[in-house]
Amino acid sequence: MSAMMAIKQYQQVGVQAQVAEATPHRLIQMLMQGGLERLAQAQGALQRGQGALKGELIGKSISIIGGLREALDLGKGGELAANLDALYDYMIARLLEANRVNDPALLEEVSGLLREVKTGWDGIAS
Repeated sequence: MSAMMAIKQYQQVGVQAQVAEATPHRLIQMLMQGGLERLAQAQGALQRGQGALKGELIGKSISIIGGLREALDLGKGGELAANLDALYDYMIARLLEANRVNDPALLEEVSGLLREVKTGWDGIAS
């Protein structure tokens, strides 16, 4: 086993342990952080001309944002949940466009929006 593979397995075990012990509030924080990390990686892949990797990372970002969207309780969340649902839908559309036209500004726009939502979420006491 290569050292890089061992490091990845170690990191995966660490993440799995965090998920197992996390509160629902913390899980959402972890999803948002994962989305931001994938967006930053996609930005780097785009800059390096790694089209396939960029597409894969944008796809992972879309999946994470989709997961955040699915976690919304539109029945109980009222206007706030409805607004977040619309924002997540917008983010996904922008990411699809960013992937199609290779526009780093669109990736940065979505990163900024997700950072703003995460900042608000982080401010909520669990």
